[in-house]
Amino acid sequence: MFKYAADRLPVTIILLFSVLDFSLYFLVENVWLLAAFWFVMIIPKGKICAWNHHHQHTLTFKQKGLNRLLELFYALHTGITTNLWMLHHVLGHHQNYMDQSKDESRWQHKSGKTMGEIEYTLTVAGTAYFRGFKVGARFPKLQKIFMFYTAITFSVVAVLTYFNPIAALFLFILPMITGLLLTAWATYEHHSGLDTDNEFEASRNNLNRFYNIMTGNLGYHTAHHHEQGVHWSLLPALHEQIKNKIPTHLIKNAVL
Repeated sequence: MFKYAADRLPVTIILLFSVLDFSLYFLVENVWLLAAFWFVMIIPKGKICAWNHHHQHTLTFKQKGLNRLLELFYALHTGITTNLWMLHHVLGHHQNYMDQSKDESRWQHKSGKTMGEIEYTLTVAGTAYFRGFKVGARFPKLQKIFMFYTAITFSVVAVLTYFNPIAALFLFILPMITGLLLTAWATYEHHSGLDTDNEFEASRNNLNRFYNIMTGNLGYHTAHHHEQGVHWSLLPALHEQIKNKIPTHLIKNAVL
């Protein structure tokens, strides 16, 4: 079922979040309780964005149907639907992150000035679907899948909203919006201000153990860009192979 055994625990936890969401949708009517749940879960659910990212790079299951079902639940948590990050991030950003005239997650103005964190977050989140769709022009098959499953996801949200608008707002709509914003915000630190054509100088790395447990080793960011197809569980080993090529100021929380 799973391509990598390391995915079993994080996927199980994420799906339990979905079970909790739908349980609250059907069982809870108190608007303040629903609002409090949304607020408290902003950060925990925000971490799901990293796992959705990993899935777009390396599919979790061997079966296509299970992957599509998982992507629906990921979308309801993060606001990022099937193939959006495949187009925007894998086939876009990863190819262009050292060229700010093309990067789908660009942090630089045409003038060469670095965007502020808030401006970057709002810009990348606000243009995510448009830029992903544009990349899809080069990959029409992937674009069609993206459009089809995006339509399904939004239809599911529309139905949930029709039958229980308040619960849908706090359990699905707002988490999808905040998830997309948090996804964009989290990427600002990865590359902003690093204007270079050297891949080992183009990403910041965070080796904090807790951070990497929560994000699936996303802190090993240079390694991730060096070989983006490598499964998240193998990134620390890859980092060890290339760390001598990475400037020390781009590695924080390293254990000396």
